[in-house]
Amino acid sequence: MVQTAHQLPRAQRCELLDIPRSSSYHQPQPVAKEDLLLMQLIDRIHMDKPFLGSRRIVDALVEQGHKADRKHVRRLMRLMGIQAIHPGPKTSKPHPQHKVYPYLLRNLEINRANQVWCSDVTYLPMASGFLYLTVVMDWYSRKVLSWRVSNSLEEVAPIFWTVVLGVISRHINLLFAA
Repeated sequence: MVQTAHQLPRAQRCELLDIPRSSSYHQPQPVAKEDLLLMQLIDRIHMDKPFLGSRRIVDALVEQGHKADRKHVRRLMRLMGIQAIHPGPKTSKPHPQHKVYPYLLRNLEINRANQVWCSDVTYLPMASGFLYLTVVMDWYSRKVLSWRVSNSLEEVAPIFWTVVLGVISRHINLLFAA
């Protein structure tokens, strides 16, 4: 908003700020309490099921006993900056310069433990931010060999290699101890 107590006329101030003069009269209104409650409910539903759009969020709100229509929910979602997660266009089209790595397990019969390991890094939403879970598993037995939790994404790669090397050294020690 453009200040009103100033020496320059409003038209010149708006010209200097490169905004239309009509928008300088706008007085922002606080969000209503009912809308704040709906926004909290929409946020909970979105965190639980981020693939739901405004129509299905309205259905979930009605199931919980709240009165809401689609246009209102859509406006609040836009105000909150949230939208349903869905695949975008051409998501599986590879870039021509990216190297394609062969799938080494294609014709391999996995029939015993410690033959193939897999790893995954996933995030866990928390009240303020995320935690990152790194896991190494045995593919055959589905046994978790090792896991670590990190509070920053930058620490995930070093933690991942620490986990993998720890699992490998534990298995080497078991081999030589037997």
